[in-house]
Amino acid sequence: MAERDLVIGFDADDTLWHNESIFERSHERYRALLAHYHDTATVDRTLYATEMRNLELYGYGVKGFTLSAIETAIQLTAGKISAREIQELIDLGRDMLAHPVDLLEGAADTLAALAPQHRMLLITKGDLLDQERKLAKSELAGHFRAVEIVSEKNADTYAHILRRHAIKPERFLMVGNSLKSDIVPVLALGGAGAHVPYHLLWAHERTETVVDAPGRFFTIESLRQLPAVIEALA
Repeated sequence: MAERDLVIGFDADDTLWHNESIFERSHERYRALLAHYHDTATVDRTLYATEMRNLELYGYGVKGFTLSAIETAIQLTAGKISAREIQELIDLGRDMLAHPVDLLEGAADTLAALAPQHRMLLITKGDLLDQERKLAKSELAGHFRAVEIVSEKNADTYAHILRRHAIKPERFLMVGNSLKSDIVPVLALGGAGAHVPYHLLWAHERTETVVDAPGRFFTIESLRQLPAVIEALA
């Protein structure tokens, strides 16, 4: 495979810009709000269960998190939560949506260096409006030939995207921080994956899958190492 024949897909949250760290700070504020009702473990466990139950209805992102946080707060306080406290939760979600986009180290330089040589796609899941906002604020949009904001990232989703853009799986490299969402589904289709772990990972993104794809799977510490992966594939 020649380098120029390779099409590169990029995840967004926690691959190009910080995201889970914003959620973690919000969780800390949420735990503090409910601290006089329940211990941290109970709050975390109940909120996560609510998020998973609502995922099919709300999807991923801040808005779904905020609705689940309010529902959980009502449940954990047996309906005693005040209007003022609910307003605090609404404000918490609004603060998350308005948070500045903070790029990961090396993201801007790496994309700028690769874009002239490669067709690149952004493939991310989450709330459409929020992801579009973050992409616009990131000033990275110009590097991508196409942007795909999807409700879920699995083998069927990637297969559909690759067919629509006339990309053969063996000519496709997906780059992301989640083995479950970014790497394993693409490897299953015959593509390649570059895993860039982020220091925080939402429990829902964890997987016990053992990756076994010699020559197609790479783990790198920074996006700055991505050109070496591309060279290895070529």
